[in-house]
Amino acid sequence: MTRYKAIIAYDGTHFNGFQKQPNGRTVQEEMEKTLKKMANGKEITVFGSGRTDAGVHAMGQVIHFDYPEERPLERMRFALDTQSSEDIAVKAVEIVSDDFHARYLVKEKTYQFRVDIGKPRSPFRRHYASYFPYPLDLSKIQRALPDLIGTHDFTSFCASGSSIEDKVRTIYEAKMEVNEAGDELLFTFRGNGFLYKMIRILVGTLLKIGNGRLSEDSIPEIIAKKDRNAAGPTAHPEGLYLYEVVYD
Repeated sequence: MTRYKAIIAYDGTHFNGFQKQPNGRTVQEEMEKTLKKMANGKEITVFGSGRTDAGVHAMGQVIHFDYPEERPLERMRFALDTQSSEDIAVKAVEIVSDDFHARYLVKEKTYQFRVDIGKPRSPFRRHYASYFPYPLDLSKIQRALPDLIGTHDFTSFCASGSSIEDKVRTIYEAKMEVNEAGDELLFTFRGNGFLYKMIRILVGTLLKIGNGRLSEDSIPEIIAKKDRNAAGPTAHPEGLYLYEVVYD
């Protein structure tokens, strides 16, 4: 068996998330169906760097799988890309050592989050940006962002339903950019890992700060409370993109 690592992109609109489940279409299931076709009916398990929820997109999700034979890399990439569904693209493929694991060896992840702040909202962004129709003072968001950087217990920014006990994570970068037209925000978060729905809760909290319903210096207090109720709402999934996964 040869272990392959692949970088894939997908439009999450019509997926019930990455991970295979009994009901609903998933990225993992689609990739495994493609590989089964390519391997003459042999079942092949796909492992991802992490789950993405229903409606969430990826530009740089990383997967690995064991394939019965070694194939030229571009032929493998092309076959996976063209035989998978049209909302999945296979960007790169490489052969890795047998001890490589897409999930357990992750060193760093980057997520991006797009917010449509146009009036009116853009019908063309409805699946690709979360809409926020209320007034925003962007300087308040810029003031709050640096307080997220560093190593903290992010319990307040973790949705219920997570089985992970250690909620300490390190954020290396947290920034917000505005497009030229002034009608879309792009948040970028880079860290050593993120909790269940953490990015969406961070964005929901920052938008609440920008809207004046939370103080611009409230992040340290929200972190200290270790209480999900202290943070803002969970932003909608369609604005979220898994941008990059980094390994040693």
